[in-house]
Amino acid sequence: PMIPGAPGHGEGHNSGMPLNITAAIAVKTIMEREKLPGTIRLWPGVAEELLGTKAYYVRDGVFKDVDVALFTHIGAGFQTSWGEGGSNGMISVEYNFTGESAHGAGAPWRGRSALDAVELMNAGWNYRREHLRLQQRSHYVISDGGDQPNVVPPTASVWYYFRETDYPHIKELWEIGNRMAEGAALMTNTTVTSRVLGSAWPAHMNKPVAETMQTNIEAVGLPTWTEADETLAKALQQEVGVPVTGMVKEIRPLRGREEYPDEEKRGGGSDDIGDVSWAVPTITLNYPANIQAGPGHNWANAVSMATPIAHKGVTAGAKAQAMEVLDLVTRPDLVAAAWDYFKNVQNKGRSYTPLLRAGDTPAIWLNKETMDRYRPEMKKYYYDPSRYKTYLEQLGIAYPTVRKPSSADQQ
Repeated sequence: PMIPGAPGHGEGHNSGMPLNITAAIAVKTIMEREKLPGTIRLWPGVAEELLGTKAYYVRDGVFKDVDVALFTHIGAGFQTSWGEGGSNGMISVEYNFTGESAHGAGAPWRGRSALDAVELMNAGWNYRREHLRLQQRSHYVISDGGDQPNVVPPTASVWYYFRETDYPHIKELWEIGNRMAEGAALMTNTTVTSRVLGSAWPAHMNKPVAETMQTNIEAVGLPTWTEADETLAKALQQEVGVPVTGMVKEIRPLRGREEYPDEEKRGGGSDDIGDVSWAVPTITLNYPANIQAGPGHNWANAVSMATPIAHKGVTAGAKAQAMEVLDLVTRPDLVAAAWDYFKNVQNKGRSYTPLLRAGDTPAIWLNKETMDRYRPEMKKYYYDPSRYKTYLEQLGIAYPTVRKPSSADQQ
């Protein structure tokens, strides 16, 4: 890393907003020229990895006057889909334990360790995993483990993600977590409170809008990858030990199903675009600005961001996004079909119940300390377009720069 410990874009989220801004500028120009009525609203998916905003937008009515929502997410391929996907919904919860401090050697019997409570909760959860459904995913980090070893920790916190395939199962996991926290507090004579830091519903994407987007994706086509692009992609794939295939060469057909049987769901990531998809007809456009290599949330998923690969992929995505918006603006029948699917297929026999509660507020404090600490050093690396044509030029990096294979690699 350029600055050890500093935050970064673990899979290229920094490229999504430029895509949407580019598309919006292009569409605005055409709408003004052709005198087309309509409103384009750009909205930020702030803190996606923390599930920090979209469910709050929905709860507070941000999308009540919106016809269709178009979301984007970086990928290696150029694609969209409809219906249920492979993602889980989830709730993000922090449990905060409070005990009593004491000298760890002089009078430990006078202390009540909040850290003991955290460790007991985690031990209980790890034993319980064996008896949870295959579809669930759950993970935690200790966000407060005390100050120093010779002080019995009077406070300690653990932050959990509980993921499942639908609302009832998410609520069930959450309730199990709450009971374990209460049990850990009981065992340690501490107290516990909790706060929700974010949430996400499982998504359901709109079929008519996705079908139109697929047509636009195929009209735009994949970027033309150069030999340099392929060299970087293959070197990265070799480096991380995945199949060496280079850049994606084909656009996959549109995929989608109204509903997946529960036994076919095997867990996965989560995104709060799911909440938006239950408020208004919604799709996700995956645009080809990355390399098929990294496992996600890893340095390998961020490599392409400073390269022509990302620029080409974002530009291709912006073209498809702009074409989709123009379709929606000029075709009332498409908007009507989207809402017909939303009301009579997606919501038939199902209803959206927010995981957020009325008193839950966005966790805007989560990254403040980190950003305050590292931003001065990070500013030294901000791109200066007035002096350099590309960020790689500013960094003094030739494209592509790859590690020369060792003799062991060549055998």
